[in-house]
Amino acid sequence: MAQLSEEQKEQFWRDGVLVVEDAVTAEELADLRRVFAEWVEESRAHSEDYGETLDGRPRFDLQPGHSAEVPGLRRVQSPEEVSEVFAHTMRNARTVDLCAELIGPGVRFHHGKVNSKLPSTATKVKWHQDFPFEPMTNDDMITCLLFIDDVTLDNGPLEVIPGSHKGPLYSHWHGGRFTGAVADEVLAGREGEIVKCTGKAGSVCLMHACLLHGSAPNLSNDPRTLYIATYYAEDAIELSPNHLPSTLTHELVRGEVSGRVRCSAYQMELPEVPEGTSFFAQQESAENV
Repeated sequence: MAQLSEEQKEQFWRDGVLVVEDAVTAEELADLRRVFAEWVEESRAHSEDYGETLDGRPRFDLQPGHSAEVPGLRRVQSPEEVSEVFAHTMRNARTVDLCAELIGPGVRFHHGKVNSKLPSTATKVKWHQDFPFEPMTNDDMITCLLFIDDVTLDNGPLEVIPGSHKGPLYSHWHGGRFTGAVADEVLAGREGEIVKCTGKAGSVCLMHACLLHGSAPNLSNDPRTLYIATYYAEDAIELSPNHLPSTLTHELVRGEVSGRVRCSAYQMELPEVPEGTSFFAQQESAENV
């Protein structure tokens, strides 16, 4: 049974972004919320980033200013590795079927993370494209932002420039550093094109990996937590080290192995393998360039 209408498919390829409601069931959403709430409570006992991912970096990333009284857990790397709930969602949520209709039938998992903006936290995401972090032989790659909380205009929603996935791949290097952000000039004069992506909890925002996007701080009293899973066409091959490797990287989640590779024409600078806990640290380094 088709998950997307022809109009929705056309919108995704035209704009590079599409919000779809009910990407998970009410029970799945409740489980995701419960697990993340447990992680927030656990974070109160820590004063610095903690845990360990496959490549030895901390799994749990704490916002500057985090404390036991006001926790600021802003990212969980590869939650699928440590939570059956998130692993189930990564493999079985309706999100995966949506991706299969757009870039399938064969689809593989690339990486996953939880990004959270707890109430009144200063975390923001500078404008960037995802593909320069994760180059593949072709760009049939979708970042799926599953709304664990309601996403409103006030709690730091995703901001995008529709259609920008059809444009150039911009440099994310500045002053000899891979900062994970595009130069300010890229956004100059384009403020009127920016669209904020909102929706109720359980919705998913499907975003092409080449789309320009960012987000502002959460200035509300409501949390804004996303489970972000990236999927790619089965016939693509990675061209640089995975910036968030896990034991589940490249797992086939839909379709069959084709034994083929497909290439698309593009040029870009290779990314830098991250050493910090998350790309937040890379973006923060831009302030010192």
